[in-house]
Amino acid sequence: MVEKVNVLVVGEGGREFAIAKKLQESEHVKQVYCAPGNVGMSAVGVQPVDIAETDFAGLIDFAKSHKVVWTFVGPEDCLVDGIVDDFAAAGLKAFGPNARAAQLEGSKDYALNFMNNYGVPTARHASYRDQTAAIASVDQFGFPVVIKENGLAGGKGVVIARDRATAVQTIKEMFAGGQARLVLEECLVGQEYSMFVLLSNGHYRILPMAQDHKRAYDGDKGPNTGGMGAYSPLPQLSATDRQAMVDQVVTPTVNGLVKGEYHYHGILYIGLIMTVAGPKVIEYNVRLGDPETQVILPRLKTDLFELVDRALNDQPLPEVEVDSRASFGVVLASKGYPQKPIHGQKLGAMPQMAGVDIDYANVSGTLADLQGAGGRLLMVLTQATTLQKAHDRVYAYLSQLDKPECFYRNDIGAKAGL
Repeated sequence: MVEKVNVLVVGEGGREFAIAKKLQESEHVKQVYCAPGNVGMSAVGVQPVDIAETDFAGLIDFAKSHKVVWTFVGPEDCLVDGIVDDFAAAGLKAFGPNARAAQLEGSKDYALNFMNNYGVPTARHASYRDQTAAIASVDQFGFPVVIKENGLAGGKGVVIARDRATAVQTIKEMFAGGQARLVLEECLVGQEYSMFVLLSNGHYRILPMAQDHKRAYDGDKGPNTGGMGAYSPLPQLSATDRQAMVDQVVTPTVNGLVKGEYHYHGILYIGLIMTVAGPKVIEYNVRLGDPETQVILPRLKTDLFELVDRALNDQPLPEVEVDSRASFGVVLASKGYPQKPIHGQKLGAMPQMAGVDIDYANVSGTLADLQGAGGRLLMVLTQATTLQKAHDRVYAYLSQLDKPECFYRNDIGAKAGL
């Protein structure tokens, strides 16, 4: 008989909902706690805990008192602020990189230097601490040019400036907004993909890949967001191109982590673009992505608890088995997102539909009487034998909703021919 244990997930959004839900399905798990979690988690047997994700001492006390075997850290800001280090100092295990390794997401400049040092292909780039120098150099990159805030920005600190006037204005605004450093990059052309690597100190497994949709509106228009929808698998990505990503990006990245003595135990997200010159890295994230997590974890047939548990304990990692079914999800966001999302709109109880799941994120109230709490509210998702069937089912569900103070994209999956 399998001895069941308790685990803790840190975070409150749709990503953490999906992680906690998957862990709760494991035969090894007695109870998944999620701090602070959200009100929707009770629908999948996960117990929210009223402790802020920034309250590391409170989380440590809870993990000890509830006999938590390990903690899965969702948000990047916690990782950059050293939650894994604090847990380790308290004699507890947490799945995620330490503060040093988390700089791969915490600083764009740090990540680019890592790529340069270890031969990982990326865009031509330079970083600037001075507004005048950045403006003087902008023409070197051609237009459009990519301008990135150096620090964490929740997936929204990137501007693609189509002309010099826009670039100059953006540079001035970023420095005026308190940025101490920003990065200029050439604008790469090609389809973008999300690759997730589960790492155990140099040993790794690649999880199912996905494609995210960052822009707020149809046709990839509007401002960057945290992500408006995702799907997996990727029919437009050939096996040859995927192998090139592994050989040219994953292998040197993992080798660099070993050579640099990062002792990385966690997830590394690699944002990739497939250019005519081959795969190149757009960015590293040091955790699972949102909304990709919501579509890749349902395809994972391997027990997520076993993967994480073995990774944390430096044991041989099981092979990753993937469900052949397609997974497809669309985010329902609050009107005004990402600039000024409204709060408090009445959602009521989300209707039920066969084969459709809801991963809740920024909601309050109760499952019977939900309210929006700003930003991305929830994700509507499903699995089906084909991407087209999954796509059609999700949009059939969304089309029957009457949520005037919300919006969603109508073209998720277009690059896959849907």
